[in-house]
Amino acid sequence: MASPSTADQLVGILRETVVALVRRDGPDLSARQLGVFLTCYLQDGGHTVRGLAAELDVSKPAITRALDRLGELDLARRKVDPADRRSVLVQRTLKGAAFLRDLRAIMVEAASHARRNGHHGESRRAANG
Repeated sequence: MASPSTADQLVGILRETVVALVRRDGPDLSARQLGVFLTCYLQDGGHTVRGLAAELDVSKPAITRALDRLGELDLARRKVDPADRRSVLVQRTLKGAAFLRDLRAIMVEAASHARRNGHHGESRRAANG
């Protein structure tokens, strides 16, 4: 289990990452959409709506809505499984790979910032408002 200071640093990294994503010129993803995106890009395998719903413990319609948005943004696309035409596979895209690369860079910068300032720097800034 993470120590309180490590947990504070991780939350700070998450906050800085989310803020950077919101500020940049690019897609704004909800937590669910980001969860689906990261699952598809970081875990190998032929991802399906059913499999993603089970993995993330959410409904199939929720996964479908998230995939609709990811498809609109060209971050993922659906393709009928040639082995089982009743099943739909989620495919990665070049734009999605670029988004993941940008996300990694943002997180590296946020982690570097957290190491430089420690979680106490965040607390001082919050207190000084």
